[in-house]
Amino acid sequence: MITAARIKQIKSLTQKKFRKELGLFVVEGEKAVNELLLHKNWEINHIFALESWLNENVIPGNIPFDRVSGKELSRISSLTTPNSVLALVNIPEWDIRNVNPSIDITLMLDNIQDPGNMGTIIRTADWFGIDNIICSENTVEVFNPKVIQATMGSFMRVKVFYTSLKKYLETLPEPLPVMGAMLDGENLYKTELPDKGILITGNESQGISAEILKLINRKIHIPLFHKRGKTQQPESLNAGVATGIILSQLRNFNG
Repeated sequence: MITAARIKQIKSLTQKKFRKELGLFVVEGEKAVNELLLHKNWEINHIFALESWLNENVIPGNIPFDRVSGKELSRISSLTTPNSVLALVNIPEWDIRNVNPSIDITLMLDNIQDPGNMGTIIRTADWFGIDNIICSENTVEVFNPKVIQATMGSFMRVKVFYTSLKKYLETLPEPLPVMGAMLDGENLYKTELPDKGILITGNESQGISAEILKLINRKIHIPLFHKRGKTQQPESLNAGVATGIILSQLRNFNG
């Protein structure tokens, strides 16, 4: 049986300040937890699971776990319909100095706010083999439960860092392509694209901030397809969709 204090602690992890204070975040669902058990780079702090899940899965001896009822699981879950297992995971410590944009494409996010968008972008990055994402300090936190859920497990394969984007870009060790989607940019499908550098995705409604726009040296434009007779066109692309389109073309052009 889970104590009231333990339930309160787990529920507090929906808030960033408590995740930071406790050094923990929550992962829910059979697929995600099963994959976590296979990853040596992630340290599971504790597992709470239904009898049915425990009967079908083996937990390594060094990971503490509790057998819980469906009612108890619903009390600690942030999902509308709880799954059969929930894991508390230690937040890893990654060093941004190990990121090297000169050997591959590194994704950069400027003030992304929507957890669903963030999760989709991480999934998209994972799909296209992007290992690192560098975020502005005001971008939604990767360990937000809604972000973790939206990544569908991709958070395990993509490292996400937070820093001042301006300072980071200004201190790059060598001139590198810094790409951003802009209306006055080169046609994405008619220009030679680099195989290394940084691709910046801006805020859902405001786009890339003014101070970061000044540091972009490769403006890219996703052309709008004009259908004959169509009088109205969409205002803009969703941040996650735009990122996926550009990454697809980068990987397609460069094999």
